[in-house]
Amino acid sequence: MEKLKLVISMVIVGTIGLFTTNIAFPSSAIACARAVLGSLFILCVMLVMRKRPNLAAIKRNALVLLLSGGALGFNWILLFEAYKYTTVAVATLCYYMAPIFVILASPFILKERLTLKKLLCSAGAVLGAVLISGVFAEGGADLRGVIFGLCAALLYAAIVLLNKKLVGIDGLERTLCQLGISAVVMTVYTLSTERFTASDFDAKTIILLLILGIVHTGVVYMLFFSAIGRLPAQTSSVLSYVDPVTAVICSALFLLQPMAWYQIVGTVLILGCSLAGEIKPSRKA
Repeated sequence: MEKLKLVISMVIVGTIGLFTTNIAFPSSAIACARAVLGSLFILCVMLVMRKRPNLAAIKRNALVLLLSGGALGFNWILLFEAYKYTTVAVATLCYYMAPIFVILASPFILKERLTLKKLLCSAGAVLGAVLISGVFAEGGADLRGVIFGLCAALLYAAIVLLNKKLVGIDGLERTLCQLGISAVVMTVYTLSTERFTASDFDAKTIILLLILGIVHTGVVYMLFFSAIGRLPAQTSSVLSYVDPVTAVICSALFLLQPMAWYQIVGTVLILGCSLAGEIKPSRKA
């Protein structure tokens, strides 16, 4: 049952590009709506569950929560911006360079040893990113989407590393705090940079934003955190790759964004090397 929850959450996340590409709003506004609606959904769930936040734990982790919450919002902005300049598949695969960035940063931040295996996986994934970028295509390629996707991956890697510094706070509380902080930061940023009128909010836009905030954020986070704590780390790592695979399939089938042969090779390199870098060999007791 827990595996099914995680797979469902990853499939839902993998379809996010189908929705964001059909919302005629700036990326900052989409990220803002997602953060606001997602945090309200999580808050309602906690109220229904009569779960009180651990204020002492939140206070102890305030700085890390503040930094990670702000990074979360801008991470979404960069990812949604990547969708505008390249295919959903390429943007998502660039985003999945985040585990490689974590591996490369871990010796300096987490004091973990950088092994030969991790170096080879990193090199393979970087080669994959070069291939899917389309730099070998005739006439060149618009690299803005790739750059936005890689910057989003850097921010996501920073969030992962920051989350490792959190102590004594559970997944639901952490999610509520990070989404709430992201909502505040994104609201201030969006209102100071964008102008909207009532005519901008048509029925289609409102429905898509509600789906993005409630389903792709609130429901996904609930399924993810209810499953992740009860599954082995390697199982979670493997199943998380349902997300980019779903994104690649949706990009080809629904958005008619096919991939060239070298981009398919790049896909295999990124997913394979990222997965290999996360999985550790099992040891017998």
